[in-house]
Amino acid sequence: MSKQTPVPKEKERLLQEQAQLIDELSRLRELMQAEVDIEPDEGDAEIFEREKNAALIAVLEAKLQNVQAALRLIDKGNYGICTRCGKPIDPGRLEAKPDATLCVSCQEEVERLSRRGRPGRQIQW
Repeated sequence: MSKQTPVPKEKERLLQEQAQLIDELSRLRELMQAEVDIEPDEGDAEIFEREKNAALIAVLEAKLQNVQAALRLIDKGNYGICTRCGKPIDPGRLEAKPDATLCVSCQEEVERLSRRGRPGRQIQW
C-alpha cells in the first residue's frame, strides 16, 4: 500500500486545532477549580454549569487525543491511511475531519461494535 503524502495545510490545521483545544481545556479546568458552595440548593445553576463543563472537558480531551494521533501519523508518513484496514481515507473526509484516522466504512463498523457492547437504556419506574 502506498503512503499518501500530507499537504502542509493539513498539519497546520491540526496544529491550530490542537492549540485551540489546549487553550479551551485550560480555561475550563480553571473554571472547575473555582470554589463551590458547600450546601448548594437543589437545581443550583452553578452545579449544572460544573457538570456541563466536566462533560465538555471529557469531549475536548477525546478530540485532543484524536488530533494528536493524526499529527503522529503525519510525522510517521501514514496520514490519510486508515489505521484499521490500511486503505486510503477519502480526501473529502479528511477535509471535513482532518483528525480522522479511520475510513468511513471502518468508522461505521467501530461505532456499530461500540453500540453493540453498550447496554440499552433502561427506564426505571
